[in-house]
Amino acid sequence: MELDRHGAELLFQVLTEREEKNSVAIASNESFSGWTKTFTDPRLCAAIVDRITFAGNIIETGTDSYRLAQTRARTDANTG
Repeated sequence: MELDRHGAELLFQVLTEREEKNSVAIASNESFSGWTKTFTDPRLCAAIVDRITFAGNIIETGTDSYRLAQTRARTDANTG
């Protein structure tokens, strides 16, 4: 999903205002290098990634979908 420049600027503003005040959790199935598909302005994309990664914790869960694994587990439990 593409986010126009105005939307990306608003998101950057929110992230900037929350910095060092409150936590922000962001989940994505795209690596940071792929975020240019969403944030089409490369400089703004880099600024957003920089803002959210500075002094943050990045948790990579792997390539398997948690939701898909849970659905399969439920299905297996119901058919087993």
